[in-house]
Amino acid sequence: MNDILQQLKGGLIVSCQALPGEPLHMPGYMVGMAEAAKRAGAVGIRSNGTEDVRAIRKEIALPVIGLIKFYYDDSEVYITPTMREAEALVEAGADIIAIDATDRIRPFGEKRETFFEQLRRRYPKQLFMADCATIEDGLLAEKIGYDIIGTTMCGYTKETQQAARPPFEMIRFLSVHCKIPVFAEGGIWTPEELKKVFECGAYSAVIGSAITRPYEIAKRFVEAIL
Repeated sequence: MNDILQQLKGGLIVSCQALPGEPLHMPGYMVGMAEAAKRAGAVGIRSNGTEDVRAIRKEIALPVIGLIKFYYDDSEVYITPTMREAEALVEAGADIIAIDATDRIRPFGEKRETFFEQLRRRYPKQLFMADCATIEDGLLAEKIGYDIIGTTMCGYTKETQQAARPPFEMIRFLSVHCKIPVFAEGGIWTPEELKKVFECGAYSAVIGSAITRPYEIAKRFVEAIL
């Protein structure tokens, strides 16, 4: 088993991300978030953008899952959508690179299988995480050579908009039928839900908004009293 994957086994990965326009959209803030997560016992960090990946890698001694969110006009795929973003994350030193692995055409009309085959040939030793929306996405991701399956995109594609989150059944099925690690990600808001994803067989779990998005957290509480 890869040493990095072994470090992440059975633990919590905290997603430290802030998008442009959000109050915490600065590398310094994300490094602080990552340090807080580490002190709390997190085993890894998920981070968006090369600037944040580099800053966190420099200061925080935890494995980093890197991604780049970038939108192209001809595609709904936005998590590390092309080779350009993947190359930038390799150069930034991401331990694991997250890729949208959903059944959607990528920018420039590229298919997911073709894209990943090229990526794997170029970076044979790099760890790649498939951000999936469905069970079928996960099964194909293992087949074409991804190292990790994530349930990240469940609820974010047209076909899965009404899907339950966290996707417990998806986690349970893929954990039983796949040999590669399954990371539970998406919709985990409570400690009870976190415990349940591990009961469903998750190898690791990723939590973002419930921990590191003050705007989203405050909004939930404000909406409760409106």
